Amino acid sequence: MHARLDLIGLVVADMGTSLAFYRRLGLDLPAEADEQPHVEVTVAGGLRLAFDSEEVIRSFAPDWQPAHGAGRIGLAFRVDGPPDVDAAYAELVDAGYHGECAPWDAFWGQRYAVVHDPDGNSVDLFAPLAANS
Repeated sequence: MHARLDLIGLVVADMGTSLAFYRRLGLDLPAEADEQPHVEVTVAGGLRLAFDSEEVIRSFAPDWQPAHGAGRIGLAFRVDGPPDVDAAYAELVDAGYHGECAPWDAFWGQRYAVVHDPDGNSVDLFAPLAANS
């Protein structure tokens, strides 16, 4: 068997609220998607990111319940350079999203920060510290 990762799916409590967060990170999501129960976007490299409302999940798994506590998935968004990590983090936190870890220079050679999306999922922001990485 040969399998290829094609889609990452997120379950969201409020589609419009979640899509607004990901638009701030540069995803091209049309405004009319806010009212849809299922939304997909293709990102760099052809990978798809999907958003499903809790109602969609319950349509085929009636007993499904969201996990309690922090989200169980982490996404990482690369930005152009170290100053952009700081700017993206500040923009998101200023917009009311939870900042988990303020920007820092990580020992693995990246400027790094962590915010949470509206559903508590970890979203990392990073850029290489070296100019040619």
